[in-house]
Amino acid sequence: MKGIILAGGKGTRLYPVTISVSKQLLPVHDKPMIYYPLGALMLAGIRDILVITMPRDRPLFEELLGDGSQLGLSISYAEQSEPNGLAEAFIIGREFVGNSPVALILGDNIFYGAGLPELCREAAARKSGATIFAYRVDDPERYGVVSFNSRNGRAEIIEEKPRRPNSSWAVTGLYFYENSVLDVAATIRPSARGELEITDVNRAYLDRGDLHVCRLGRGYAWLDTGTHDSLHDAASFVRTIEHRQGVKIMCPEEIAFELGYVSADQVLERAALLGKNEYATYLQRRIRELADA
Repeated sequence: MKGIILAGGKGTRLYPVTISVSKQLLPVHDKPMIYYPLGALMLAGIRDILVITMPRDRPLFEELLGDGSQLGLSISYAEQSEPNGLAEAFIIGREFVGNSPVALILGDNIFYGAGLPELCREAAARKSGATIFAYRVDDPERYGVVSFNSRNGRAEIIEEKPRRPNSSWAVTGLYFYENSVLDVAATIRPSARGELEITDVNRAYLDRGDLHVCRLGRGYAWLDTGTHDSLHDAASFVRTIEHRQGVKIMCPEEIAFELGYVSADQVLERAALLGKNEYATYLQRRIRELADA
């Protein structure tokens, strides 16, 4: 399976902070925002990743992530000149995806919880259809919303930002698809907002009875960092967990080592390049702990 991180958009809800820089490059506590979706794809076992950015921001992402080799990955880049909708990622990334299944994650989404790697790997291993993740929220009208049949628990309605939501289950920004999503996305027409909606892609799978919905219940956190308040909340959440437990959330160097993509020496070399700071010190300490375990 290949992975796409959609890190485009103008981030207007975060103006003036994002006038000159992509919101996915902003810090969420101690890491650039894009590290969190990158880590989620890595936990799913995905190593071939396409980052889609605005043309203005591409050089900055390339400087930050390079070709991915320092993490045992292969990272390439493509451009989305205008925010034309999430489903456009499959049109832009069609050549990259080729004949493979594909996962899409939004560059401003943060996932956390015990068992998350297993859920992602299970979704990645599914041979047919699409898998999406739902999370209960207080303000579902801000998101795509999925409703379930009260008798059998199956998804039966999926809507984009409904005025009167039928449920409190928001569709998160992490999606797994078989290869036919490329053709599905090619048939989608712009919505009233002028965008190619990912909800329309998911509805196509729902209509043919091939949409799997995994509900993230208690014990999981899903954070959307699209506003000033939610960005602050995400940073506070990450800081609280990391300070309490002494381990970092979605640290790609640590994940790469634990998955066997890189050696301890490679991580220590990376830490040395990062200089004298808390993040580099953590890498040195944590890798030695893991190597000695």
